[in-house]
Amino acid sequence: MSTISPEIQALGENFRGELVHPGEPSYDDVRKVWNGSIDRRPGVVARCTGVADIRSALAYARRTGGPVAVRGGGHSFPGHSTCDGGVVLDLSLLKGIRVDPVRRTARAQAGVLLGELDRETQAFGLATPSGIVTHTGLSGLTLGGGIGWLMRKYGLSIDNLISVDVVTAEGELVTASEDVNADLFWGIRGGGGNFGVVTEFEFRLHPVGPIVYAGLVAWPMDQSPDLMRFYRDWITDVPDELTTAVIHRWLPDTPTIPAELHGRPVVAVVACYAGPVEDGEKAVAPLKAFAPPLLDTIIPKPYLDLQSMLDPSFPHGRWYYMRACDVAELTDEVIDIAAARGLAIDSPYTAYPIFHLGGAISQVPSDSTAFGGRGSGHTINFVGVTLGPEGFEEQREWVRDSWRAMEPHQSGVYVNFLTDEGTDRIRSAYGAATYDRLVALKRKYDPGNLFHLNQNIPPL
Repeated sequence: MSTISPEIQALGENFRGELVHPGEPSYDDVRKVWNGSIDRRPGVVARCTGVADIRSALAYARRTGGPVAVRGGGHSFPGHSTCDGGVVLDLSLLKGIRVDPVRRTARAQAGVLLGELDRETQAFGLATPSGIVTHTGLSGLTLGGGIGWLMRKYGLSIDNLISVDVVTAEGELVTASEDVNADLFWGIRGGGGNFGVVTEFEFRLHPVGPIVYAGLVAWPMDQSPDLMRFYRDWITDVPDELTTAVIHRWLPDTPTIPAELHGRPVVAVVACYAGPVEDGEKAVAPLKAFAPPLLDTIIPKPYLDLQSMLDPSFPHGRWYYMRACDVAELTDEVIDIAAARGLAIDSPYTAYPIFHLGGAISQVPSDSTAFGGRGSGHTINFVGVTLGPEGFEEQREWVRDSWRAMEPHQSGVYVNFLTDEGTDRIRSAYGAATYDRLVALKRKYDPGNLFHLNQNIPPL
């Protein structure tokens, strides 16, 4: 039988959602996050049903002095969506979505997952740029920037934000947009969860699908140097409608891949054309003609199928470790390092993508949002993965070795791909001027640094 502290009892008097604490039967399930290597034990998981619950839980956290973790989808690689002791603000029950197909906008609450938003917007042939795994939380992805398969045509997730509702550290509910609390709106777009709990997002939508020309084409891993040199030249004049990523990995054991190819080391290109299918076919044709592939799934398909394509490779509960960096371009040195690190993969689950940026991302003025890296050419994300603790240290070393090899060529880092790497790395994600501006904003909205379980911008 669990014992409830007087503080939690007092919180429960004004809390409509569910409070889960150690000793309750559901505690071990509720405290789990996506990354299985993170095993933390919060003092209470406050499963909020609305703004009133969030305000009550924040007041409890201020009284008790414990850490506050905010969890939407729980996808934080370093585990910032949970904590030891303290309170987890679990927003996963906040699932409201409202699409306005006439205005081409959508409002989505903080517990919505990417696939849930896509499903509602695609009912009207619309979409907003989001990530590449459907069970990722909308909140964390958006607040850090939001890269995905529509980004070169329509920008990052933050570039399509119209407004947000935010509960501040003091429990005040405010709206932020270009016209109201514009300084907060600037910082929210790229500054992560440093300034408050975003409870609702309003997005701009675009005509996408429901059928797009998209998928993956793969060649043997040893063809990586030639493929990447071809790819570097090819992408110099592809249309902004085309977003691609080069991925090194072993082909997974999934029903969509022929059994004889399971476990085959490959270099692959994932592509999505955000426009008419016939135009996509013309744009991708040179890539398909590079060399006879082992596998080609780039065909007309539902946009929802593309969005869920990588889900089987990143399920809940596996152990994940990552390091990332941006590079300005795919020089011969970068390509040779990338190919060598691909050949060094020795796990069927480990992989790394190299996303092509530019397009609409680079057309937004760098100081109009807090996002850094608009001038980067590519972002690289080395991800070591195991089913559990066995072999995890070896995959972590592969990640670290890969990152160190690429370090001399780095031009920054995407903040959503950071782990716990210290203030210097956070500063490098934003650049000095943006970082200093974020510090000033932090002093205004969270001077006590209540929201510090994130890529933290300390107020001092």
